[in-house]
Amino acid sequence: MSEPTTIRWEQDDDGVVTLVLDDPSQSANTMNAAFITSLDAVVDRLEAERDSIRGVIVTSAKKTFFAGGDLRDLVRATPETAEQVFTDSLRVKRALRRLETLGRPVVAAINGAALGGGFEIALACHHRVALDTPGTRIGCPEVTLGLLPGGGGVVRTVRLLGIADALLKVLLQGRQYDAPHALEAGLVHETAADRDELLTRARAFVDANPEARQPWDEPGYKIPGGTPRSPALAANLPAFPANLSKQLAGAPYPAPRNILAAAVESSQVDIDTASTIEARYFAETACGQTATNMTQAFFFDMQAVNSGASRPKDVPVRKAAKVAVLGAGMMGAGIAYSCARAGLQVVLKDVTPEAAERGKAHSAALLDKALAKGRTTPEKRDALLSRITPTADPADLAGCDTVIEAVFEDAALKHKVFQEAEGAVAPDALLCSNTSTLPITALAEGVGRQADFVGLHFFSPVDRMPLVEIIRGRATGDEALARAFDLVRQIRKTPIVVNDSRGFFTSRVIGQFINEGIAMVGEGVPAASVEQAAAQAGYPAKVLSLVDELTLTLPRRIRAEARAAVEAAGGTWRPHPADEVVDRMVDEFKRPGRSGEAGFYEYEDGHRTRLWPGLAEHFGRPGAESAVPFRDLRERMLFAEALETVRLLEEGVLTSVADANIGSLLGIGFPAWTGGVLQYVNGYEGGPAGFLARARELAAAYGERFSPPALLERKAACGEPFTD
Repeated sequence: MSEPTTIRWEQDDDGVVTLVLDDPSQSANTMNAAFITSLDAVVDRLEAERDSIRGVIVTSAKKTFFAGGDLRDLVRATPETAEQVFTDSLRVKRALRRLETLGRPVVAAINGAALGGGFEIALACHHRVALDTPGTRIGCPEVTLGLLPGGGGVVRTVRLLGIADALLKVLLQGRQYDAPHALEAGLVHETAADRDELLTRARAFVDANPEARQPWDEPGYKIPGGTPRSPALAANLPAFPANLSKQLAGAPYPAPRNILAAAVESSQVDIDTASTIEARYFAETACGQTATNMTQAFFFDMQAVNSGASRPKDVPVRKAAKVAVLGAGMMGAGIAYSCARAGLQVVLKDVTPEAAERGKAHSAALLDKALAKGRTTPEKRDALLSRITPTADPADLAGCDTVIEAVFEDAALKHKVFQEAEGAVAPDALLCSNTSTLPITALAEGVGRQADFVGLHFFSPVDRMPLVEIIRGRATGDEALARAFDLVRQIRKTPIVVNDSRGFFTSRVIGQFINEGIAMVGEGVPAASVEQAAAQAGYPAKVLSLVDELTLTLPRRIRAEARAAVEAAGGTWRPHPADEVVDRMVDEFKRPGRSGEAGFYEYEDGHRTRLWPGLAEHFGRPGAESAVPFRDLRERMLFAEALETVRLLEEGVLTSVADANIGSLLGIGFPAWTGGVLQYVNGYEGGPAGFLARARELAAAYGERFSPPALLERKAACGEPFTD
């Protein structure tokens, strides 16, 4: 019998064994090879010494209970390693099955986050007590990484909650519950206020339930809601794949489909056979490219971004206390709300008191909605609103240590508001401009302290969008950049850092997506096919509907500014095939988008109804749809954005692959299954070399905008992926 290295055995005089999860090599427990070996050894000992054991308590010595699967192993899984992944999954499940059939009460004392594999360990216990602390999160979030639970999570949640509730409450959304909501959802049996109470409650269950068994091991147990053989469930079950298919819209997300299949199939067999079914689906999913992409992005890249990989290293952390927000329109109001929600004092300034009050009213409206849904309390609502001071008086900006300007995209106007504010705020205040396209270096010319000036590009709606793009101007100092990074983290958003350029990273890249979709309309491709291609590529917003939301006048204005800048620098402007379509839509057909009640779509009372039939009349060409393969429609949008990103990396606007991936996913809706805009290149069939070959095909068919940059050619030649 091997000695466990990640699970400590503690047995008291009354015969209660406490298994303390404590991997000495990591700050968090994960389901790595050492844990699997330790679990086997511990279960062997429990079975061998069962006669001297009254019960078992499983807890952790870490701040978290158990972090789940070891993603460093899973991200390397490939079809060639599928058999090993399947074997390891079955091995864990068999050990947990032996634990729950030990014949002694087993209790999980969950002292922090129990996600994925951690919750699967808890599910194998007869009773679950969760510590009610802010750090406690319980659930199976595997689907958000392109995975499915591989340690019995599908099998046991289905048996615990029933197929419908297991899918909707736990498996398909990857929801993470705090302790009270986990109790309400039936995922745990009790909560505890502190660690002493946690262990006391666990011990009490052991004392009171010497014959404890899992519900599904009781004679005659039936899965709540029945199985597909049950008439009631059989009548409703077809809605699940139909709804899932509608939700995925043809995008390549195998995990939700495999979760659904594993849940339904495993409900119809005994638990051991069910575990094998789950293990097969787990191996197939974990060894696929989508899981690799999503795990790389949403775990490793996100960790790198939020931990400060792009933050200047030698600058001490400095937190903001009082923020001046200049401009109380939708962006300024949203920024003020986000800052106040994080506990900051906010002075919200506009040209009139009434305009500033309207900006504050935006926060009140958001809080009233949250109050109606039970997501806040009247006291918290009032406290947040009290932190926002609306004003039209520059003198009220005194003492502000941070300025965030959020006025209209006009350089002269931005210069004016900074000149008014700079003398009123603290002498070393951080100066930030919220802009999506205007170069920060030029905007900095409007302030006296250019080293303290930095760009902050928030995304709309600010209260919901998690990303902020930080733009370093030519004169921006390290301290200002670090302070901007710290501010973004302080208001609980994700910061990426880029260097100055017209459009920066996100606006330049999403512009390529928009232009490519519009260009297809100009080629005569039916607009419905363009929209379906965007959906099947995995974009959360279809391209023409997105253009209507932004208005067609916006890309035209950005194009005019960019052209003027290129020609002023002595360059040659290269028009895009989308330009003619945009100009005709605005000038000839008077269809500027949703704001004008007419765009690529038709509108009634502000609601989108159908694609404008005039698109077929004015842009349609016989045979155009069959002339452009549907695969090309999908990939042209993806490649347009990916190739522009490589150019930005080549130009030095981007300096981090992780920032590029996370920025594209959180800021501009690049499809999540790709793992981000550069991971899409890495994960394309054949890697960067395969992507290069396909780019050349697209360039030959559709134009030089698909010509591969030199950096891509070098990466492909060396067989190197894009990594930091």
